[in-house]
Amino acid sequence: MKQLTGTGVALVTPFKKDLSIDVKAMTNIVEHCIDGRVDYLVVLGTTGESVTLNETEKQLAIDTVVAANADRLPLVLGVGGNNTAAIVEELGRRDLKPFDAILSVSPYYNRPTQEGIYQHYKAISKASPVPIILYNVPGRTGSNVLPETVLRLARDFKNIVAVKEASGDMVQIMKIIKDKPNDFDVISGDDITAIPTVLAGGVGVISVLGQGLPFEFSSMIRFALEGRLEDAYDLHYALLEGMGLIFQEGNPAGIKCIFETLGLSNASVRLPLVEASDALKQKVAEFVQPFMKVNS
Repeated sequence: MKQLTGTGVALVTPFKKDLSIDVKAMTNIVEHCIDGRVDYLVVLGTTGESVTLNETEKQLAIDTVVAANADRLPLVLGVGGNNTAAIVEELGRRDLKPFDAILSVSPYYNRPTQEGIYQHYKAISKASPVPIILYNVPGRTGSNVLPETVLRLARDFKNIVAVKEASGDMVQIMKIIKDKPNDFDVISGDDITAIPTVLAGGVGVISVLGQGLPFEFSSMIRFALEGRLEDAYDLHYALLEGMGLIFQEGNPAGIKCIFETLGLSNASVRLPLVEASDALKQKVAEFVQPFMKVNS
């Protein structure tokens, strides 16, 4: 899917101090990402705190991003979980017309076998009216979608078009890239492995840091895709500290510190997450400051 090449960003859901959704801040963040030349937007992923939003709030987040985007960039919607039947039901009632694909995380907590993971995605494939991006993030789900399972799904279901690989295991990522069908894409799910994944044959990244510093991050990926490796790695090393800082006290607490520093939203998150410490906020502000001067 050429429209999902390059830098996608897993959008936060900004909250007001009373923890209601901050529609104005969300609109401004979308504009910030578009101005920064990201390639597509991902709504209601892990970074969007989707698990602590009720159905009304999820629809508000969707409506806000769709309206703010105004058909300028491709959109991906997070539709995943550990209850296969509930996902199938959601796919049947959700209006997916604004979206180019869904991003569906492998079942968490249940820890299914590889066959269980395969059957889970088979059911989603049959139910989804739009293409599907698999999402493998073992650090969160408690189970790894092995390369043979990813490849089996890629070969068996034409609407399963890509995998967001966040295992952090470059050997695993390269095994998928080596044997995948030509029409199946591999997307880095970790900022720090984005360039290595692209150089191995991946098509880009779904980033967290990229929404905070969209111009720098999307330029880095664009350079990597163009083979301008010195330019790409210059930006990679300039951004490297931030890639670590934003996960130091959990996601999205860290990336919300960047938005607070930039004046786009406050750093509020919902329990069981807690707002970043003052010490982390200070480190993030110091990291972001030089980029603010360049972009001012």
